[in-house]
Amino acid sequence: MIHTLRPRFALESNSMSLLKILILAIVQGLAELLPVSSSAHVVVAEKLMHLDPTSPEMTLVLVMLHTGTMFAVIAYFWSQWKRAYFSAEDAFKRFVIRAIWATLLTGVIGYPLQKVVAHIAFPNAPKAQIEDLFGRLDIVAAALFAAGLLIIWAGLAGRDAEAAATNAYERSITRSGENVTFSQAGWMGAIQGFCLPFRGFSRSGATISTGLLAGANRERAERFSFALAVILTPPVIARELLRLLHARHEAAAAGMVIDLHGSMVAALFGMFFSFLAGLAALRWLSSWLENGRWYLFGIYCVLASLVVFYLHHIGY
Repeated sequence: MIHTLRPRFALESNSMSLLKILILAIVQGLAELLPVSSSAHVVVAEKLMHLDPTSPEMTLVLVMLHTGTMFAVIAYFWSQWKRAYFSAEDAFKRFVIRAIWATLLTGVIGYPLQKVVAHIAFPNAPKAQIEDLFGRLDIVAAALFAAGLLIIWAGLAGRDAEAAATNAYERSITRSGENVTFSQAGWMGAIQGFCLPFRGFSRSGATISTGLLAGANRERAERFSFALAVILTPPVIARELLRLLHARHEAAAAGMVIDLHGSMVAALFGMFFSFLAGLAALRWLSSWLENGRWYLFGIYCVLASLVVFYLHHIGY
């Protein structure tokens, strides 16, 4: 409907919007490395602050918050990536092959799944987009619950798989070197595709958990998971920019105006602070995976899903 095109905030004239964007940036930055779905936390925060998560302006802000944490990930993991992927030509080739394979599977699975989910959720809306689901806290809660179960499973059962892989590695040097194996990369890319339609199904939680269950070393699974995130983020940003421009064009045709300049400034403001929050969180939270506390994140997701279900039940 036409009224959904109306901007929900105007940065220039509303200082409270700056505060709201700052809150969203901190929530995003702190939750990004945790496998608890930062986007789910941001969507819930938007709901609590009476913002519309499905509007083009807010989805652009959400994507730019992810961009900020993407730069934090690059800054944090760069030295590890240099050692593991760029130290030798052979290592780089192996990484590129695995990254292409995983990303291809993400696209092959994720894009059709987005169309199917949007069609099922909105059967009478021919132009329904997957972003329309972002306001559905019942779906966010279900995705959080499913992600929590996967993380708990990986945190408990994945240790045995990793131990077996470590013993095999000690007996003979794997051809993958510091990379995940081709099979592990494929499984991680495939599960990443299943994450795309759902806010709440943590991308990092799902991909790292899948890597652990496939027998990957924790450090390799984490390193490759966030490399995939850096590859995936730019096309997502481009898609959201195109969506915002399309919405602006439709609004102009209806005699309305979407404040593209204000939305972009708000998004960049949020991106900067999500970078700072993400970088601070990365220095501390990464150790949780290495110290065998992975399953605790799954317990948190399950409990958080109950809270989100309750918020949905009372009308958010």
